[in-house]
Amino acid sequence: MVKNPRKRQKTGKIQHKPVPLGAGLRNDASKDDEERRLENLLFGVPYAPEKAGKEIIEDGQHEVGREFENLLDSDLFFVDDNAGLSEFSQAPQDHVQSDVEDNEELIIPEVPETDEDEEISIIRQDIPQQPKKTKAPAWTDPDDVNVQVSLASNNRLRKLRDAPSDDTVGGREYERRLRRQFEHINPTPDWASYRAQEKRTGEDVVPELLASTGGILGTTKSRIIPPSTLSIERLRDANQAAPADGEIKTVAFHPSPHVPIDGLTNPHAQTLHVPSLPITNAVFHPSGTSILMTGPRPFYYTYDLQSGASHRSPRGLWGTTFSSGRGDQGASMEISSFNPTGEILRCAAQVMGELKANANAGAGELLGLTEDSQVYVWNIGQRKCVKRWQDEGGFGSRLFGGDGQGKYLTIGSNTGLVNVYNAESTVDLEGGKPKTLKTIGNLTTSISTLRFNHDSQLLAIASNDKKDQMRMVHCPSLTAFGNWPTSSTPLGHVTSVDFSRESEYLAIGNTRGRVLLYQLRQFSQQ
Repeated sequence: MVKNPRKRQKTGKIQHKPVPLGAGLRNDASKDDEERRLENLLFGVPYAPEKAGKEIIEDGQHEVGREFENLLDSDLFFVDDNAGLSEFSQAPQDHVQSDVEDNEELIIPEVPETDEDEEISIIRQDIPQQPKKTKAPAWTDPDDVNVQVSLASNNRLRKLRDAPSDDTVGGREYERRLRRQFEHINPTPDWASYRAQEKRTGEDVVPELLASTGGILGTTKSRIIPPSTLSIERLRDANQAAPADGEIKTVAFHPSPHVPIDGLTNPHAQTLHVPSLPITNAVFHPSGTSILMTGPRPFYYTYDLQSGASHRSPRGLWGTTFSSGRGDQGASMEISSFNPTGEILRCAAQVMGELKANANAGAGELLGLTEDSQVYVWNIGQRKCVKRWQDEGGFGSRLFGGDGQGKYLTIGSNTGLVNVYNAESTVDLEGGKPKTLKTIGNLTTSISTLRFNHDSQLLAIASNDKKDQMRMVHCPSLTAFGNWPTSSTPLGHVTSVDFSRESEYLAIGNTRGRVLLYQLRQFSQQ
């Protein structure tokens, strides 16, 4: 038998008609208008924008699966957090309107209220309740609510804790505590306070300004310094622009308030060199027009700040000369200063007929201290001693000084003790020996510096015999501050201390050629 071969079915190849580029791109319902517009620009596909609104077919029913096509995602989904709806988010119920004349009913699907709409309505409701003076934030980060910060694990953040058990706080609470810490360190000054401006509203301050020669920013009032804590901040060194190579002999602020100090740049103004006089003391005249420069020589120099000219005194004080037969031993003017008005110059060399003692001039009196702790009260007009008394204890008195207010007189000894007296009792001719208000014994080496501030609330005592030997004393309580200086304060061997005109700044010179500059916040914020 002949096998009938199986007939194979001829299968022709499927002929695909060539399709032009972009012809397969049709107006699909899943594409939005922006995508169709791009296809029209790139491939030339006809652009047919989708009609806005809801598609209505002939029978009045929505096409299956396309009734929510043109709704936003925020209208379709929401998170139910059981929050109440505000009055702004409650839409009216009769949102379906009918046209009586055309008898055509427009069907609009209900849009569920979302949590986002609720949040927006709540914010809008709160804005009118804010006071007019408070500005709403321009932008808030929504992720701040989800931030968690650990205060106990970071050493720098432990100061933000309200209790030792506080550890983790949220983002908003962390921001509030940072703001509170910043305001504690940098409190708002009075001139920037809105309430302070309201107090001045309606007051006629022009006659007050015209009747005074003070500054237009107002008069400063002394602030009472608490005895427990001294608010002080270190700034850049005062002589950072021109550091010294040797020991700082003296430090002095200019008495005029028109010579500003910023504590940042501290520019160098001028350098004076006097070859014939080793300067050990330089003081400003209270008027601020000249500088008196003295040293271990029987003469002195004056420098005029306005003209820039320096003059040497050819003779001693009061028209007398130093005797050459003594070899000028002890004939120096190293210790000298002016009284507050600038009318009297006090010096420790040739004063009132060869008085070899430290001198402190009061109102018509001059006080001298000898090495055996004897205090002499001299009448300037009569040039004679009117009273003498001995320092209590007799600890080998080295120097003494008074304040500008005439309240206190201090005497420093070689043993580090400082006796504080009432200034009026020291010159009272009818009274007996004055009694000490208190003996300050915070230092153990010889006292070399005694300096009061402008309102006699602070007293700086220092010794250059030992490193870091300086204390700041609260004069009303006669106690030393415990928070400053600390063991980490780089004082060195202190040689000179001075306060600025209003005690905003404190300058400290040492043997390393540095002038440390500090800001006293209690006075700078007045």
